[in-house]
Amino acid sequence: MKRSNIRIIIILATILFVGLVLTQIVWVQKAYQIAQEGLEHEIELALIDVVQDIQRHSGDSAFLVDPVKQVEPNFFRVQINEELQPYYLESLLKTEFLNRELNFDFQYSIYNCFNDSIVYAKMISNEEDDMPSDETEVPAISWKDDNHYFSVFFPSLNRAIVSGMSFWIISSVVLLLVMVFFAYVISVILRQKRLSEIKNDFINNMTHELKTPISTIALSSDVLLGEGVEQNPERLKNYARIIKNENQRLQSQVERVLQVARLDKEDLQLKRELINIHELIELAVPTIQMNFEEKKVKIWTSLEADRFEIDADEMHITNIIYNLLDNAAKYSGEQPEIVVATTNNNKGIFISVSDNGPGIKKEHQRYVFEKFYRIPTGDVHDVKGFGLGLHYVKTITEAHHGKVTIKNKSESGCTFEVFLPFGTEFVKR
Repeated sequence: MKRSNIRIIIILATILFVGLVLTQIVWVQKAYQIAQEGLEHEIELALIDVVQDIQRHSGDSAFLVDPVKQVEPNFFRVQINEELQPYYLESLLKTEFLNRELNFDFQYSIYNCFNDSIVYAKMISNEEDDMPSDETEVPAISWKDDNHYFSVFFPSLNRAIVSGMSFWIISSVVLLLVMVFFAYVISVILRQKRLSEIKNDFINNMTHELKTPISTIALSSDVLLGEGVEQNPERLKNYARIIKNENQRLQSQVERVLQVARLDKEDLQLKRELINIHELIELAVPTIQMNFEEKKVKIWTSLEADRFEIDADEMHITNIIYNLLDNAAKYSGEQPEIVVATTNNNKGIFISVSDNGPGIKKEHQRYVFEKFYRIPTGDVHDVKGFGLGLHYVKTITEAHHGKVTIKNKSESGCTFEVFLPFGTEFVKR
């Protein structure tokens, strides 16, 4: 499937899931609102029944217009015509609430208009065990001082509403899990597709890399098997040298692949010893210049690190330096100009390799250290390789508890910087 088709499918699926989430949010809000309005209505009816019980008990036949007012969320003010005994009011409230299955903690207060103050307040647990709860602070409201009132506050009403919405909570959790699973599946699909593309690219590159020396060896062998070649020792020696060189090239390519395979199996064993980073760089520079003699590579060194000895594996650190210089020379066009620099802090040494190539775009920088990854350049790669060098650099650097970073320079090219810790406290300079 083409990447564009996958992208369209992901966008459509994302829109669908966003729509489902928004719909779920709306329905949960509606369900909460309906449940809240239902409970508030039941509370108002219970409080109206309490007022009627009080009037029947006192023989008061006066008609009270809307005696129950909800003045704050979960807070109700009730008008009455006489003073109340707290325990009598408490008994009525508990009875009416239990009759309507309003088993919530509540706090009631009694307001006396004669002294313009709350004369009594108490927190009640309306559960069946009838254990009182700690008193909580009720919202401040304005009382009309020409009447008697009592108020009822439900501090846990919102929690009760939420606990009663188990269906909506479970369905929301299920939807969230489906979305997480969907995102995971999409990420796996994209990762597998990218790995497939990288694998195919690796196979193509490896085929080209191995095909050239194999063809050269085959042609040289045919010449050596031809008649009369033994009569020309110089020609015989020349073709034997070609076969040897191409065989070494094949061995080198195979060893690079096997080397990364060993790293993946976690068979890496470091042979630590005290090594001089500046010496390794000075040995690597002329070798790279010789390998790219036709490109006339220019390499400058700026070895400014005061402490340049570290406890590390000499072979692997040498390979890191060679890989970075080799990459810089390969990807810097026809006239490579490379700068190798070292600095250090109190924890380790920094090795940076800068080139004058085209640089690496931001979208590719996060992938260049992955195994087999090569920056896409269409169907043709001007520079041959397996995409293993930088993966090896990162693996070995991290095995030494170091770090490798990449950044583009302001004018052209890019800089790879490797940080390697000293490794032991006795390494001093």
